[in-house]
Amino acid sequence: MASSRKVIPIAPAAGSSDDGEQFVSMYQKQATIYPRAVKGWFATWRWVFVWLTQLLFYGVPWLQWGGRQAVLFDLEAQRFYIFGLLLYPQDLIFLAALLVLSALALFFFTAVAGRLWCGYTCPQTVYTEIFMWAERRIEGDRIARMRLDQAPWGANKILRKGAKQGVWLAIALITGFSFVGYFTPIRELAAAAVALDMSAWNAFWVLFYGAATYGNAGFLREQMCKYMCPYARFQSALIDKDSLVIAYDAGRGDPRGSRSKKTNAAAQGLGDCIDCTLCVQVCPTGIDIRNGLQNECIGCAACIDVCDDVMDKMGYAKGLIRYSTENGVVNGWTRLQMFKRTLRPRVLIYGAVLSAASIAFATSVAMRSPFKFDVVKDRGALARVVEEGAVENVYRIQIMNRTEGRQTYRVAASGIEGLEVLAVPTSAGPAAVASMSVSLRLPSAVAQGLAGRSVPVVFEVTGVQPRDADGVDRSAIELEKSTFFVPR
Repeated sequence: MASSRKVIPIAPAAGSSDDGEQFVSMYQKQATIYPRAVKGWFATWRWVFVWLTQLLFYGVPWLQWGGRQAVLFDLEAQRFYIFGLLLYPQDLIFLAALLVLSALALFFFTAVAGRLWCGYTCPQTVYTEIFMWAERRIEGDRIARMRLDQAPWGANKILRKGAKQGVWLAIALITGFSFVGYFTPIRELAAAAVALDMSAWNAFWVLFYGAATYGNAGFLREQMCKYMCPYARFQSALIDKDSLVIAYDAGRGDPRGSRSKKTNAAAQGLGDCIDCTLCVQVCPTGIDIRNGLQNECIGCAACIDVCDDVMDKMGYAKGLIRYSTENGVVNGWTRLQMFKRTLRPRVLIYGAVLSAASIAFATSVAMRSPFKFDVVKDRGALARVVEEGAVENVYRIQIMNRTEGRQTYRVAASGIEGLEVLAVPTSAGPAAVASMSVSLRLPSAVAQGLAGRSVPVVFEVTGVQPRDADGVDRSAIELEKSTFFVPR
């Protein structure tokens, strides 16, 4: 029985043998890509996101909150400040949850809109855009850069190449400095840098992150997206025929061919594509979108902007290359028809899981207690008999203040009738740890009935806070289990 599967024919590459075999050197030099500058609707939006992301990245470390840096991951003190939230290493579960939420958001967004993250807000894309802007300002656009690279070394080439590398290094070092500013107070870091008194570790990480930015955005560029980023590999498992991608309308554009603006393309049997190859020249990864969606496509829409400009000049309708879905292009759907297909099972499942996880995360952060405590039983003496035959156990309680204000704590215990708590209220300073000794005493009459047993008890620590102006008590209570040992 013949198979009903459709097979996509693959044409032999130019220069291959008659039987279709092609020999490619594994050591072939990577061809340099010279992306052409482009203007248009989507190019403007790319720069909007470049500004937004970089204002956040460079600006947030300088923000102040209550007399300290608003966002600071102080590894030395083991405290992480995020505006009004104070976290300790024990709270890294929140970081793990945030990473899970990011992954779920990526799955959801990719299923709906493809690789828009890559095209507009991915750090690799953003810094490559910044570096290419500097390159164009110094060396010129595509043709000028190609001529400069092919020209022999002279004063002009040395000056332009040197200026470009200098600007790239400056951007990279500022980026590395800002990155380290999230882990070391940036104002202190800046003062140390000006005084040439930066610590060895801070200097190392500034140079390391700066070198990574310099190499990735200045030299590796599209190779990061094509060969190193795993997202390009698994995006095919996340998108389907109703996901928004950049698509070339082959039914409208083919057969391709150059022609005069006054020529009747239909009479010559030609489509709207004039085969100018500008869509290839502006592509930062060097692909031809007319060959269909490819792993290398980062969804930046540069090809859409330049193609729409060509269509305008030719007097044709825009949208030969556009954001669309595979089903939308094949069936000629309108935007409304494609939008209706957004609510499909894959998207609904991703959306439901993402919403549930986001609500759980927000709830856990909102309900997070302002302090945490641990109970450690005195190992020197499990129990001792004091006056009037009462049995006493001694405990050490360590209280971690998770707030940036001084808190006072009082201790109570329950679990055994007649249990007496001997403890003096203690206080802990902002983001500090307090330790207190607590004695639990059981009357002789009760202890005799529990001789030789370890009885469960529950410690209750209350973080005493002043009442609000409306009279509401905001005091927090935490519970911790332990045992009370009664000797024979």
